[in-house]
Amino acid sequence: MDFLRSYKDDDEFDEHEAQNPNSSPDSSPPRLLPSKSAAPKVDDTMLALTVAQANQTLSKPIDPVHHAVAFNPTYDQLWAPIYGPAHPYAKDGIAQGMRNHKLGFVEDAAIDSFVFDEQYNTFYKYGYAADPSASEGNNYVGDLDALQKNNGISVYNIPQHEQKRQKIEKKKETEEDEGGNVDTDVDKAEIDNPATDAWLMKNKKSPWAGKKEGLQTELTEEQKKYAEEYAKKKEEKGAGGEKGEVVADKSTFHGKEERDYQGRSWIAAPKDAKATNDHCYIPKRLVHTWSGHTKGVSAIRFFPKYGHLILSAGMDTKVKIWDVFNSGKCMRTYMGHSKAVRDISFCNDGTKFLTAGYDKNIKYWDTETGQVISTFSTGKIPYVVKLNPDDDKQNILLAGMSDKKIVQWDINTGQITQEYDQHLGAVNTITFVDNNRRFVTSSDDKSLRVWEFGIPVVIKYISEPHMHSMPSIAVHPNTNWFAAQSLDNQILIYSTRERFQLNKKKRFAGHIVAGYACQVNFSPDGRFVMSGDGEGKCWFWDWKSCKVFRTLKCHEGVSIGCEWHPLEQSKVATCGWDGLIKYWD
Repeated sequence: MDFLRSYKDDDEFDEHEAQNPNSSPDSSPPRLLPSKSAAPKVDDTMLALTVAQANQTLSKPIDPVHHAVAFNPTYDQLWAPIYGPAHPYAKDGIAQGMRNHKLGFVEDAAIDSFVFDEQYNTFYKYGYAADPSASEGNNYVGDLDALQKNNGISVYNIPQHEQKRQKIEKKKETEEDEGGNVDTDVDKAEIDNPATDAWLMKNKKSPWAGKKEGLQTELTEEQKKYAEEYAKKKEEKGAGGEKGEVVADKSTFHGKEERDYQGRSWIAAPKDAKATNDHCYIPKRLVHTWSGHTKGVSAIRFFPKYGHLILSAGMDTKVKIWDVFNSGKCMRTYMGHSKAVRDISFCNDGTKFLTAGYDKNIKYWDTETGQVISTFSTGKIPYVVKLNPDDDKQNILLAGMSDKKIVQWDINTGQITQEYDQHLGAVNTITFVDNNRRFVTSSDDKSLRVWEFGIPVVIKYISEPHMHSMPSIAVHPNTNWFAAQSLDNQILIYSTRERFQLNKKKRFAGHIVAGYACQVNFSPDGRFVMSGDGEGKCWFWDWKSCKVFRTLKCHEGVSIGCEWHPLEQSKVATCGWDGLIKYWD
């Protein structure tokens, strides 16, 4: 109000000035001249239109046909959809507050879902429904006679008396079906009272125990035939799944005689077999080739301690044993698998060995006679088999299976005595460490797990984001380290002590093994690491410097296995998928 009053006083003063132009200049405030612009007048209509057009350009999405953009577009413009709905996770230019669905903004439908269900069910029950498109007049579609008869009710707003009438009619129909007679003398109140005998008589049966019509008691001929076929298939599948395939076990001896003139067996080690030198050397030349397998060779094992025989597992379902020292010929062939043999393992004295095949069988053979002593199967493929290395536990068999378990059998009884079930993928290797009290397993789940023998609880779990699957593991001769063939083309070294730590200073690389379970091994003196690779080479590294010492081109295709002779320090055997076993010196 004070401001308004001051404005009023100013107006009165201006009027007074206009009436008295000759008043004293000292008593009046200084006059201010009106401001004038020196710039010419400009029509800014076009400017406003240009600004509006620029704003419109900034708001609309970019046309993907244009190859050049004459302005800096915003992020929302770059990601705004041009045609149709956007990708569920793409920016579509809709403000976050407007978004009520992952595809953007969805408007409410003209009809509520409950109303739609009501009209849908009413139409299927009574034959009429409300017409949503009709605004006035006849707003129903369907049977109009039924509409008048039912007084326009829907399935969800049936009057109470109508509900009672329907219930009574339904009850009467049920009683007539059961052959019961309605007793008209009984009071209706008694029938409705659950405490009376009349109510009990009427409700002897459950309301759901209606008469079932059309119940099929006998199968047709076609159904019987189908049921028989199905039962037969299921029986065959169950028999095949529970146990491995059954094949007649055979063995053929190829040598001159099974016993020599002194009565010694052909598997007996020569008396003069002993290590000539403690120092190992890298082989340079090929000295012998054993060929007899019609398909690839998946594994080789020297006879324990002496190495005068070498055992080979073939993908042609056969296992062969070859002479190393004398004739260099195949001595015996063991035939007991129906599919490729995956792994082999000698017992400590070499008189028996284990084979694991893709026919889901594990067989325990007598090396000398070729007899199968025992067969084990869980119905899953065994990928690795091992006997406990302790001399007093040579009856304990461990097998890593394709169903992520390590199964332990007692060979004497044939019973499963333990199952180690922690892995998340097929088990590839079993390696005993720490004086055979523990064992390390690797798996397709890209982890290493350490177990106490006989206790199915993991004591050490090794899994890192950079780790790959490790299909082959070998223990260093000093037993302090083990080498693991990693499928990222390197060999990693882990400690066998309490912590099982990765030795980051030792890493052997250069070979290509990705995708192949190439065997890794050590020289008997521990100075060299060796491994096959996917290109048919055999690689040798120096243990101390980790440098590549030598490579030999051994096989055409994959060089899958390599073994250093236990006594002759410069000799190495390799096997490959070309079906050959080669001996190098």
